[in-house]
Amino acid sequence: MIELKNDEKAPLYEQLYTALADEIRSGQRAPGTALPGRRTMAAQLGVSINTVDAAYQMLAAEGLAEARPRSGFYVQKTYGMLHSRTARPDDTPAAAQAPVPEGARFDLSTGSVDTALFPARSWGRIQRELLYQRPELLQRGEMQGDDALRIQIARYLSAYRGVDCTPEQIVVGAGSEYLLGCLAHLFAGGTAAVENPGYSRTRAVLQNNALSCTLVDIDQDGLSAEALEKSGANLCYLTPSHHFPTGVTMPAPRRAQILAWAAARPGRYILEDDYDSEFRFDTRPLPSLQGMAGPDGPVVYLTTFSKSLAPGIRIACMVLPRRLLAQYQRDFAVYANTVGRFEQQTLAAFMAGGYFTRHLARMRLVYKRRMEAFATALRRELPGVTLGSVHSGLHFLLTLPGAGGEAAMVEAAAREGVRLRGLREYYLARPELCPPDTVVAGYSALKEEDIPAVAAALARAWIR
Repeated sequence: MIELKNDEKAPLYEQLYTALADEIRSGQRAPGTALPGRRTMAAQLGVSINTVDAAYQMLAAEGLAEARPRSGFYVQKTYGMLHSRTARPDDTPAAAQAPVPEGARFDLSTGSVDTALFPARSWGRIQRELLYQRPELLQRGEMQGDDALRIQIARYLSAYRGVDCTPEQIVVGAGSEYLLGCLAHLFAGGTAAVENPGYSRTRAVLQNNALSCTLVDIDQDGLSAEALEKSGANLCYLTPSHHFPTGVTMPAPRRAQILAWAAARPGRYILEDDYDSEFRFDTRPLPSLQGMAGPDGPVVYLTTFSKSLAPGIRIACMVLPRRLLAQYQRDFAVYANTVGRFEQQTLAAFMAGGYFTRHLARMRLVYKRRMEAFATALRRELPGVTLGSVHSGLHFLLTLPGAGGEAAMVEAAAREGVRLRGLREYYLARPELCPPDTVVAGYSALKEEDIPAVAAALARAWIR
């Protein structure tokens, strides 16, 4: 009998989803059997029909259940065949595994995802239908991306990130690096302020495209308008929703100050990378800077689907202010879009059908549970450990005073089969500002069943 508790931290629909998922995985609900009707289940548990529907939709998004028109929800027929045997290490195709260096059993890097969470069933079905029904997708598409995808992206960004734009302002491209290269061309001759610490690839891409970069130190609230003013830059690249790698979220007053800096002089722009904004586990993320500035404001908004879907699906987008859009269309008129039309239309249909929002809801639930389990295990095994910014993004900073220094921590962890990186690697200048004994621990590719072993391995590396 399923029991839901109002005093639990998890919402009722998450509790119901978890209980039903456990029953399906354990075989208590056989493949092909019907789940109770939504009204019946709601009456039995004393909850709303919407609560039951949300749980059922998450089961369907995970491939544990399927919805049949005018019939209801059923346990997926193929679930038993797909999960009937315990996988051995060599059962998993090499292509499906995150790249882990030789000798490493556990990958705590920040660039990996759990490929088992990818919605392969619904994504593959949509692609097959498009392949047979839309042969025109073999032809060249729009330079900024197919209209259908840009419409869906505009709706999603408006609803979930407060982005204020039309589909015409959106440019789709094969990854954030490609789009940053396009922006470097638009701002040729300028100087970009880049966060320190930060993502070294960003600076490399901008400099490779002949844009000068100056590093600006962040503080506890991120990049400051005062530091920007002193830098002399006319551009500012920043990650306000979840700074990489520290996890700092820029508060609303600081955001207003950054916008005021950009508005103070003509030609100043903010490049807002909304990195990891989908994953915040304590509160709803603050609206984007672009939404605060408006469609004609001095903000270029960038986001990618690499974390929400998979890094191998090279789809990213940027939202250009109208004043930059005309220049982009003129300068890039001879270039074809860099994302295949089948991939674009698959994502468009995936979003239009509600699969994407359900997939994100499921991922937030899984990653929140994984984060809490990992943090609990680390605090148990590593007395005195400090974990920073655990409630946002898919990694956190781990500080263990007296562990011998960052380099020694990384090396000792590697000897125990754990791959991770030190925080100092992300300081592109002034490494003396880096807090000591601190590493970056990502958990997106970490299996829940491996968490105790990882925590124990780190304890052996750093304490015992």
